[in-house]
Amino acid sequence: MSLVEQVADVFMPAGPLARQIPAFKARVQQTEMAERIADAITADAACLVEAGTGTGKTFAYLVPAMLSGGKVVLSTGTKTLQDQLFERDIPTVREALGAPIRVALLKGRSNYVCLHHLERAHSEGRFLQKEDARHITNILRFSKMTKRGDKAECTDVPESASVWHMATSTKDNCLGSECAKYEECFVVKARREALEADLVVVNHHLFFADVALKEEGMAELLPNCNTVIFDEAHQLPETAGIFFGQRFSTTQLLDLAQDVRLSALAEARDCLDLPVQSAALDKAAKDFRLTLGNDTVRQPASQMLKHAEFLKGLDALAERLDLMTSLLETQAGRSPDLERAWQRAVALGQDLQRWKKGALGQPAVTDPDAEATPGDYVYWVETLGHGLHLHATPLSVAEPFTKLMASSPRSWVFTSATLAVQGDFGHYKEAMGLHDIASYCWDSPFDYGTQAMLCCPTDLPDPNSPEYTERLVDKALPLILAAQGRTFFLCTSLRAMQKVRTQLETRLAFHQPEITVLCQGDAAKNELLRRFRETGNAVLVGSQSFWEGVDVPGDALSLVVIDKLPFAAPDDPVLSARIDALNRQGKNAFMHYQLPHAVINVKQGAGRLIRSERDQGVLVIGDPRLVTKAYGKKVWRSLPPMARTRDIAEAETFLIQTLKDHVA
Repeated sequence: MSLVEQVADVFMPAGPLARQIPAFKARVQQTEMAERIADAITADAACLVEAGTGTGKTFAYLVPAMLSGGKVVLSTGTKTLQDQLFERDIPTVREALGAPIRVALLKGRSNYVCLHHLERAHSEGRFLQKEDARHITNILRFSKMTKRGDKAECTDVPESASVWHMATSTKDNCLGSECAKYEECFVVKARREALEADLVVVNHHLFFADVALKEEGMAELLPNCNTVIFDEAHQLPETAGIFFGQRFSTTQLLDLAQDVRLSALAEARDCLDLPVQSAALDKAAKDFRLTLGNDTVRQPASQMLKHAEFLKGLDALAERLDLMTSLLETQAGRSPDLERAWQRAVALGQDLQRWKKGALGQPAVTDPDAEATPGDYVYWVETLGHGLHLHATPLSVAEPFTKLMASSPRSWVFTSATLAVQGDFGHYKEAMGLHDIASYCWDSPFDYGTQAMLCCPTDLPDPNSPEYTERLVDKALPLILAAQGRTFFLCTSLRAMQKVRTQLETRLAFHQPEITVLCQGDAAKNELLRRFRETGNAVLVGSQSFWEGVDVPGDALSLVVIDKLPFAAPDDPVLSARIDALNRQGKNAFMHYQLPHAVINVKQGAGRLIRSERDQGVLVIGDPRLVTKAYGKKVWRSLPPMARTRDIAEAETFLIQTLKDHVA
């Protein structure tokens, strides 16, 4: 029996999944998707699959993957989805199939307790606050009880706790096989398990980080792997761009300076220059960050290099790093930590010089195997909190990704609810270099015509006008009241988000004070979602973090408001450079690049509303360009076939009836 035939049998109404899962319902879309993925696996081919919400795409790729008999790497968009697959979905399918396959979960090294750094932090006891000391004690206790060492399992210490950086390692400060704890290392154990497993669950960041850096994870897994499946594949172009590029940050230098200080105290007390030089490097990194003030900056390098203070700080930082490197070379033989610190300093110095040369348009590639030239990259500068980051981002990831796919024959599956624009995969194929491969599109099985209504209100001003946000909140207020909260208000910028929050708090305090307003940034994302679900009458105001990967099925969510079409800011340095490159090729950058991006983002935001067959609700897209501009039709037609209206009163009636049905 062929793999396609085996897969078809599994999804039959009386098949293994139906016997294992009481609520299982055979869907034509799900079965067809699973069969096409089975085709790709059998032929060592690639395929693109867009499957609407409710298709059941997770089971549709897990079944052929488990029945294929080969080694599969499954990469997800987030660690949350990674955990869900490993702990819930994969065990369910494996039990239904009776498949004796070995499954491993592999995360980036910073997700695992590092026994070496934990022990050193505990023994040194140099903490800024009492809470850190308590957290380290809890992590130490956890490290002696856990099998996997995954910090997500350490419930006594929040994942956001700052002390975790003292109890985990990075690619920079990991000692590798030189570490005294190497055989006990949780990262080493996780990677060994991954090598022995039939199905390995990773996330996109780990996949590309290890491929780009040629570390031990994917670099060892891929050669032995028969199939790679990317879920939430719409995130790949951006994620790949990060890791196929180059990065340097002052945060790396601050971490190096701190590690040198600790090593000097433990292993080189007689070298008085080490703490002096580490303090000087720390100061130079902070001074360089201060050359850009406290503002959030995302600027092309060409602009930043015109500022004398920035250039002066850059040169001072390079000089101070050279001095530290020379000193560490004389002390490297005294311990593995000092040896690793010297290697880090050398690498950081090379990264800094490479970035500067590239930003100045000089030949900067030192890798003899590399073919990239400065013109292939966008050089830009960014401030994030207390760090200053120097980036070199590739204009396109198509070429390096195509080379990765060609490295050896295997099947590649790319799936998401949002890959195409009106059924056309051209934009995605070009971004990833996926030419001449099979592509399939299945609509959601949900009855959007009766379950949902799309409203684009009349009489709203231009989205760029100062009064736009306030007017939109006024338009949405009757719907929020009709839904009794139960609303996601999704904004395209943090500034708009704060404005919406203020406006809503003022209006709801007067009209319906029992409705709670939650806002991104008030607490961790998962905590906000928990409050939203439990409150039952809340409005959650968020920006990009809540446009995707958020699942609130049932009565808790009845209204989604999107403030504007999510076009990326044209002054973003990477976007600006890509637009220029497309224009030079004679292409219309807006229609070719910016609009498809916006369509996919709108589809993600809209997808928050209907998550199950019994969900009902209203989607509001405030932006009048949806109906007044010709390109708005492309967005309009890419959305699910909901009932459509421009009348707020009609949408309000729909919501009231929806609530009545749910209560009944």
